[in-house]
Amino acid sequence: MLRRATSPISAIIADDEPLARAELKYLLEEIGDVEVVGEASNGLEAVELIRKLDPAVAFLDIQMPGLDGLSVVRRLREGSIEPPHIIFSTAYDQFAVEAFRLEATDYILKPVERERLEESLDRARRLISDRLTEPASAQQPSRGPVLNRLLVRSGARNLIVDPNELIFATIDGGVITLVTSQVEGQSSYRTLEELQSALDSDIFWRAHRSFVVNINRIREVVPWFKSTYQLKMDDKKGSEIPVSRLQSRRLREMLNL
Repeated sequence: MLRRATSPISAIIADDEPLARAELKYLLEEIGDVEVVGEASNGLEAVELIRKLDPAVAFLDIQMPGLDGLSVVRRLREGSIEPPHIIFSTAYDQFAVEAFRLEATDYILKPVERERLEESLDRARRLISDRLTEPASAQQPSRGPVLNRLLVRSGARNLIVDPNELIFATIDGGVITLVTSQVEGQSSYRTLEELQSALDSDIFWRAHRSFVVNINRIREVVPWFKSTYQLKMDDKKGSEIPVSRLQSRRLREMLNL
């Protein structure tokens, strides 16, 4: 078995059967090194939990009301949200091919056996470890020419601002919002990856799957729950931005926290 990481893996469980959620959570607690940070009873709740909590792993049932497990992954991608490592846990084996087409980490059948669950977790740990040890250059989006002007759509106006005035950008429902020193509006970019690739990588940092921040406009770093942080930004509202677990580690290294 793979050697355990020094910090636990954050996970959510999404299943419409309470007993199934409880059984899986019990097995994870027995295995250890996994912290269940949220539970969902349907696919829509799962999407919202992933967006808010940014877990490393999501255990998804296939058949759930509102949105099935496969559609959860599709919905995240449609919203330009990078899915966590997905482990499907289901009583049905006929969806396995489609699950792996969606790049699932694993597909395990109910009733879940502890040994099989440990194999899935070891696979997830390897993927998480590989991502953490990637060279910094491999983690950055492909670079194009750095922007010297940035378009912000505010109402009927198309405003041109200096990119260095951008405090942070966030995506919600596939729409990117730009917050600058003077204005707030939408971007014509479709994804945060596209926007970030056009910005100066020494200044703009992907703090969370839904946020890119200007490191020169961070006002305060606030310790948050489970060894994560929130950033108070230097905009008029003093916006608070979550830092994902993965990026919290990089933040500690960057600022020597």
